[in-house]
Amino acid sequence: MTRPYVPWLLLALALAAFYLFPLYWMYVTSLKSASEIYFNPPTFWPIAPDTSIYPQVWFGRTMSTFLWNSVVIATGVTTITVILGTGCAYVLARYRSVWVDVGLFLILMLQVLPASVMITPLFVGFNQVGLLNYPRTAVVLAAAAKAMPFFVVLVRATFMSVPRELEEAALVDGNSRVGAFFSIVLPLARNGILVCAILTFMSAFGEFIYSKSIIQEKSLQPASVGLSGFLGPNSSDWNSIMAYSAIYVTPILALFVLLQRRIVSGLTSGALK
Repeated sequence: MTRPYVPWLLLALALAAFYLFPLYWMYVTSLKSASEIYFNPPTFWPIAPDTSIYPQVWFGRTMSTFLWNSVVIATGVTTITVILGTGCAYVLARYRSVWVDVGLFLILMLQVLPASVMITPLFVGFNQVGLLNYPRTAVVLAAAAKAMPFFVVLVRATFMSVPRELEEAALVDGNSRVGAFFSIVLPLARNGILVCAILTFMSAFGEFIYSKSIIQEKSLQPASVGLSGFLGPNSSDWNSIMAYSAIYVTPILALFVLLQRRIVSGLTSGALK
């Protein structure tokens, strides 16, 4: 007798395979020869895998510089988002009033706005205050503003799962509100905050629109913008494009696989009280 969950499991596996196939195709294509890429029908595994394209792309495209810039931008975005977003999420979780509800509504509305809509006013504003002279800083601020709503909404749920009684007991024992936050609430919510910080870093690592529009100096551009350098009306170097993409996404994929259980547990930490 077929168990009732088996069809759903098979459907989930089929959808996962469909979703992950482009990733598999990226790695496979990067190992094919220039002629094998155009075989019809295509080969689903390279006839003679060739890994020499990887060092060629790494050194020829100065990928170490691009990846370092991606890490700098992602670290800056994550730092700003965690420091400011944690305090904002705590206030929205603990203090209920009309103004707090209005603030939460505005935060959610910011999440709806696409980066492509915001880039023009941000560019003009940064130009007025002189931040375009420090393009990476401008990109970090813009990307942090975009990541903040997502972070605040998730961390707010984590703070709401921490019982108020623990804070009240700390206040009765002589702690201040700030002391109770740092000694009681923050340690209990650290798992959810850490997970949201990881997700913010992963998202910022792939930031493209702000970097492409604001950073003109190649030595300061992240890897996402470096990948766009392959694109053109006569682009046909698919080996290099796929090898570059593989080098770019593999660290983030590895980070996600290593931390997937913690990520799932952190995202569901605010679901039950």
